[in-house]
Amino acid sequence: MAHSQAAAPGPQALPGIQHVIAVGSGKGGVGKTTVAVNLAISLAKLGHRVGVIDADIYGPNVPTMLGQTRQPNILEGNMIEPLVGHGVKFISMALISPGDKPMVMRGPMLHQIIRQFLQQVLWGELDYLVVDLPPGTGDVVISLVQTVPLTGAVVVSTGSSVALQDARKALEMFHQVNVEVIGLVENMSQMTLPDGTVLDVFGAGSTEQTAKQYKLPFLGSIDMDPAVREGGDRGLPASLAGDSSARGREFLAIAEKVVARAEQIAANSEDVFEIS
Repeated sequence: MAHSQAAAPGPQALPGIQHVIAVGSGKGGVGKTTVAVNLAISLAKLGHRVGVIDADIYGPNVPTMLGQTRQPNILEGNMIEPLVGHGVKFISMALISPGDKPMVMRGPMLHQIIRQFLQQVLWGELDYLVVDLPPGTGDVVISLVQTVPLTGAVVVSTGSSVALQDARKALEMFHQVNVEVIGLVENMSQMTLPDGTVLDVFGAGSTEQTAKQYKLPFLGSIDMDPAVREGGDRGLPASLAGDSSARGREFLAIAEKVVARAEQIAANSEDVFEIS
């Protein structure tokens, strides 16, 4: 006698969390975590309640950038209390397994960690939960979309052809797993020297052209600026300056576009649900 097999549960919305935004790049070295952290702080500056999941399990850097590195408290029911840095709640493997010891694990363990970060952290009420993805198109992304419905994804690249090759892979990956792309960000776009000379380091404008090719929004560009790197290293991200600095204004403008697109995507999803 044949036995019917129960279907695996689909992604479940997290109570109290309005939007889950993934930030990916397809490759390392383009400043994806820098953009994710500064985006989160800028969203908070716009008045939103924000959290960050550092899903880059093998290379977790969010705690350093947010200036908080102590281990989180484990509460009743084995729930985890997130840390708070600059008004943003966050969790990272670097908090649970600090130091330079590398994380060596296979796909099923990664899946379990992502589920724990989503479901066993006391996030409370959030408008935006930003998920900093690892480079590549592997297990973490699959685990994420299997666990929770995403509002959309932000793809980060420099303007170089090599970086954009992998950014296009990330775009195709999100398409394959039915995640809307909120838009593209060009990081380290150009560099302005003290005398006003502008250096085109990686090919400024190429990411915007890619966005046009894919008929996707271009969210903005971030200049290459030592202050961004220095701020991240010291746990004082450049976006803390808000509209009083050039980089702060760039991140705020990107955050405003992310909010507009997220609300548009959510409204369209509600319309489809009502029609069906």
